[in-house]
Amino acid sequence: MAILPILRMGHPVLMAVAAPIDDPTTPEIVALVDDLVETMHDAPGIGLAAPQVGVGKRLVIYSVPEGRDDTGDEQPLTMLINPEITVLDDTLEEGFEGCLSLPGMGGRVNRPTHIRVRALTLDGTALDYEAEGFHARVIQHECDHLDGILYPMRMSDLSSFGYVKEMIAKNDDLD
Repeated sequence: MAILPILRMGHPVLMAVAAPIDDPTTPEIVALVDDLVETMHDAPGIGLAAPQVGVGKRLVIYSVPEGRDDTGDEQPLTMLINPEITVLDDTLEEGFEGCLSLPGMGGRVNRPTHIRVRALTLDGTALDYEAEGFHARVIQHECDHLDGILYPMRMSDLSSFGYVKEMIAKNDDLD
């Protein structure tokens, strides 16, 4: 396992659409997942997509710490290979987001609150589940990386985009 460098906004790999993974069971993909997990924990972060470490493949990992989801439930470390998202409820909720590829920055993004996720696991098993609230936000944020989208591209009001330390000093109600 290795801690990989995380690319920053502006890098061409982050702006490109990632390629599907033909066989999730290959040693290269298993090693990439191990590296992503180690890199995410070292950063520290709650999600990481393969393009963020320079690999243009459709693979994301995430975990939601206890108390961060609307339900308060922890979401365990999850790997999604070739994920597809379907919006189940068009209701949008604004929430504060940050990104390991935009260190120190954050902003408010509107996202659907209820989604269905279909993906493969490392052993090729199909996943099909629903996610709501913060859990859904994390998945959408990470999967956006697979399509060359960074969260500022989803922002409708750039006045909420900035350096987190500056914003906290100005506004104590950031979540």
